[in-house]
Amino acid sequence: MAFDGITIASIVNELKTELTGGRITKIAQPENDELILTIKTNPRENQPSATKRLFISADAALPLIYLTENNKSGPLTAPGFCMLLRKHLNSGRILDITQPGLERIIHIHIGHLNEMGDYQEKRLVVEIMGKHSNIIFINDENMIIDSIKHISGLVSSVREVLPGRAYFIAETAVKINPLTTSPAEFSEVIMAKAMPLHKAIYMNYTGISPALAQEICYQAGLDGDDSTAVLSEAVVKGGYNEGFDEALHNQNEGINKLYDTFSNYVNQIKANNYTYNIFLKDSHPYDFSVLEMNIYRNMTAVSYDSPSVMLEQYYLTRNILNRIRQKSADLRKIVQTHLERNRKKYELQLNQINDTEKKDRFRIYGELLNTYGYGCEPGAKSLEALDYYSNEMITIPLDPLLSAGENAKKYFDKYNKMKRTADALATLTAEVKDEIIHLESIATSLDIALQEEDLVEIKEEMIAGGYIRRKNQGKREKSKSRPFHYLSSDGFHMYVGKNNFQNEDITFKLADGGDWWFHAKGIPGSHVIIKTEGKELPDRAYEEAAALAAYYSKGRDQEKVEIDYTERKNIKKPNAAKPGFVVYYTNYSMVIAPDISGLKIM
Repeated sequence: MAFDGITIASIVNELKTELTGGRITKIAQPENDELILTIKTNPRENQPSATKRLFISADAALPLIYLTENNKSGPLTAPGFCMLLRKHLNSGRILDITQPGLERIIHIHIGHLNEMGDYQEKRLVVEIMGKHSNIIFINDENMIIDSIKHISGLVSSVREVLPGRAYFIAETAVKINPLTTSPAEFSEVIMAKAMPLHKAIYMNYTGISPALAQEICYQAGLDGDDSTAVLSEAVVKGGYNEGFDEALHNQNEGINKLYDTFSNYVNQIKANNYTYNIFLKDSHPYDFSVLEMNIYRNMTAVSYDSPSVMLEQYYLTRNILNRIRQKSADLRKIVQTHLERNRKKYELQLNQINDTEKKDRFRIYGELLNTYGYGCEPGAKSLEALDYYSNEMITIPLDPLLSAGENAKKYFDKYNKMKRTADALATLTAEVKDEIIHLESIATSLDIALQEEDLVEIKEEMIAGGYIRRKNQGKREKSKSRPFHYLSSDGFHMYVGKNNFQNEDITFKLADGGDWWFHAKGIPGSHVIIKTEGKELPDRAYEEAAALAAYYSKGRDQEKVEIDYTERKNIKKPNAAKPGFVVYYTNYSMVIAPDISGLKIM
């Protein structure tokens, strides 16, 4: 669910409850487009006064507003906008927090005493509108005092946001307030134009995201991707005959169901009846919602008591993942470049091996010429001979300028050359194949990495493999990264290597001979060790360890992954093998879904 008008409404409800009556004690501007207001709240029933921090960001890529316990230090010299707010609003009291309709706009109403001691009211307007986001300070006459971003007429022909200009909400798209719509208006709006049902909802009503529009259709038993024409199609086909009344009833029933579901969500918003969830896909945050979302029923939902806590956690986790992606971009590019190069080399070598498969034919030609060459006439261009290997007559091409013996020697020379080439290629293709497997395992390690420390060991492995050079000729960089540590439902400790160095460590240093080892069959992935501590493992422990091996592998997006597992004592590392490469000849196998949502990480 996007940061839409309904999410804003839930935030406004929380801020109104927590901050109304509170006094602003500190104003900071840690970034060019961020504010942090520190507010001392009034004591309420059974609750003493408290200090709250309101974080506001007008960042074009990620505009946000929520309560937080975290603080950010500002610059030594406060920016001009921050100084202006301090001049006007320090010690000001928050009178109210409102939202016009379901617009992505929040008005913070503040009362304060000016320099002359006269009481005044002003508003801090927070607009959460993507690249158009802004924080605007206006007076009681609706005139702009200043804003965190100045927008001139050269930038926008719709609205100038400059000191001295009148403040108004720019209507770039005419939308209807869902809180005031009627059944008749809803039906007319939805049926006005043929388009996907969910699009007809979010394109015409303020504050509704595409995800919520899909949810409304789903709850009504309709496919949100179906056209609105589907609802009127029956009427058109029915015509004004005996089928018309039934067709009209079917259309009305579909619209009525859609409106009832729509109205149900509107009533929840009016009653401030919100539920705060982050939905996880593959253990990573996929989306959040302040209302029930059954379209995410197959995902894991993590519930929160506050929209601020939910939003802070969601965007913090997403930012961490994005930051790791950005920091690993150079390593990914290097891995991908080497992968493409080696795959092309491998394909070329396979084609060369295919060309050498005819070498045995040249050997047979040479042998047959030595056997039957005495009957070959001088200057002959071919020789018919019985192939005693297949017991069939074959035709042997000859060079008419050469004798039968010379032609035989020529074919033997071709055979020996091709044989040497085939032998050399067999070794080279095996080396290139191993290189591809190793690079794919590094790529999988980069996908698994969740912290900057995880990238340190991967980079060291790439240096050891000769893919990148160490910038300084110092010692190997130390990493604080540790393998994933899970606890099975039956209390057994399970360890997952995040990269090839860790795979070797948990397999050959952490694990004992009687512990069990798991790995995805035939694809890059993590080694998984489950410590038995001399006990017999229940079936559920095997399945949970296998699920870890499936999830932390290249096959994590597949429905099912085949997993090999065996006792650690059966795992061997060949001499001079690359990190993480092992062999085993005794194992069991199972097919399992890469779902680890029920496992507890330590």
